[in-house]
Amino acid sequence: MPVSIDFAHITFAEPEFLWLLGGPAVLFVLWIRRLTYRRRDLRLFARQRTLPVTERYAPLGDLPFWLCLIVSSAILVVAIARPRGPATAVRQGGIDLVILQDGSASMRVKDVAGDRWQRSIRFLRTLGDAIRWNDDRVALALFAHIAAPQIRLTRDPNTFFFFLDHLDQAPPFRIDDATTWDTNLELGIYWGLRLIERDEERHGKDSNAKMFVMLSDGESWSGEVAKSLKLAAARNIPLYVVGVGSLSGGALPVFRNEKGEIVIDPEVPATSRLDRVGLQRIALAGGGQYFEIDRESDRRIANSIVDAGRKRAPSLGAVEEAEELYWRFLAAAALFPLLGLLFLRDRPELWIQAVGAVTILVGVYAILR
Repeated sequence: MPVSIDFAHITFAEPEFLWLLGGPAVLFVLWIRRLTYRRRDLRLFARQRTLPVTERYAPLGDLPFWLCLIVSSAILVVAIARPRGPATAVRQGGIDLVILQDGSASMRVKDVAGDRWQRSIRFLRTLGDAIRWNDDRVALALFAHIAAPQIRLTRDPNTFFFFLDHLDQAPPFRIDDATTWDTNLELGIYWGLRLIERDEERHGKDSNAKMFVMLSDGESWSGEVAKSLKLAAARNIPLYVVGVGSLSGGALPVFRNEKGEIVIDPEVPATSRLDRVGLQRIALAGGGQYFEIDRESDRRIANSIVDAGRKRAPSLGAVEEAEELYWRFLAAAALFPLLGLLFLRDRPELWIQAVGAVTILVGVYAILR
């Protein structure tokens, strides 16, 4: 983000257009001449015309409008030459976002649009759009009773969205596997830490701020969650939790044995509900924040998570860079005709000049695109 721009050392990418400034210069000379004639005529008129009351005349008339048009045309010429100014910018570090996606059986419950798994994948797409991929990195790990890392830390958005495209219907854990019917957050966080450690072993330590984002319904926790959270806290990695599901819940999918027969376990509930309280407790213990899909928009949740990571990212110092200034000159060129309209009194003339000014600005904008 630019901190300051040195306007005293402006350069031009296309200086060959600057010769066009001769046109506004000639018009300005004519404007000065017209102003001189007007002031002379006003003095003569005041001496020769006799009225019972004092008659006042506008000292400049509509000349300020034409002066604004001349200034606007000069600024447009400068904009066409594409000015650039040296700017001092502060480089902000990126974020390393490790996504821990719950893939247990309860994520197949259809108490949200599609089911919980499909709804969470749609949110991850929004989260991917909110990330600044030139500095930020993303990793993805799925977990149920076991954990399955899917993506190492990467700056390649194609890799991330490729996996989402192939996981958008159902998690890779088979519903007929007993390990799918458990949610081991401890193992999920452990593998999230392992993804970061393996990246540091291969590429060295990175200055990006680290953070975990877990998507889950909070059902059927197992493992020593507090132990994993303590390990993450030791690495200064907060855990942000996104709840998926509803408090009313829905029916769990059926479990079949190897023969294809439905198995009914009296110790396993037939329905699953969002464990909001449990997830809030996890987020608090993890030093992060709790969000819930469909209580807020996906865009707002994603931006809140990314903004929280930005605040943790270190500053990498100031750098010098060239800042494009033509859009600033275009804005100024559009402002001057609007300012000049205040000096016009003839309404038909006002509309004609306004339409002409807008047409010119649209044409110049189309040329610069």
